[in-house]
Amino acid sequence: MAHSKANWSEAIVTGLPAIDSQHKALFDLAASFRGNGDQIRVMHTLTMLCEYANTHLRDEEALLEKIAYRKLAEHRLQHQEFRRMLSRLLDEARSLTLDQIADRIEELINGWFYHHILTVDAEYVADVRRHQAAPSSGATTDPR
Repeated sequence: MAHSKANWSEAIVTGLPAIDSQHKALFDLAASFRGNGDQIRVMHTLTMLCEYANTHLRDEEALLEKIAYRKLAEHRLQHQEFRRMLSRLLDEARSLTLDQIADRIEELINGWFYHHILTVDAEYVADVRRHQAAPSSGATTDPR
């Protein structure tokens, strides 16, 4: 079945440009698994997806550490689980068909990752914005 379910949605936009850009890039990479391809291209793209996901998760954790996010430990545990799922897929990919790899990527990105952005990531957005608006970040705030 040739379909691409790994599609970016405005429903998961956080309003934080750097985070949204990285999230969208992961969806774009995941969508590239459908179509004509060979095992080498698919394995290369899967490796790129894993590396980019790790970069994004590291960047997001650094941002949350910078603002002393109260749920950072829980957030890191969620990210560790996603890294494990990606690593497991990378290990298993050699024994999967190209369609099976694409299906698994779509399940991870549309399932776990989409839900994570919509629920878990959404929880930190207000804290990041507050921190960005704080006087120490160089922005002005309401003097009340």
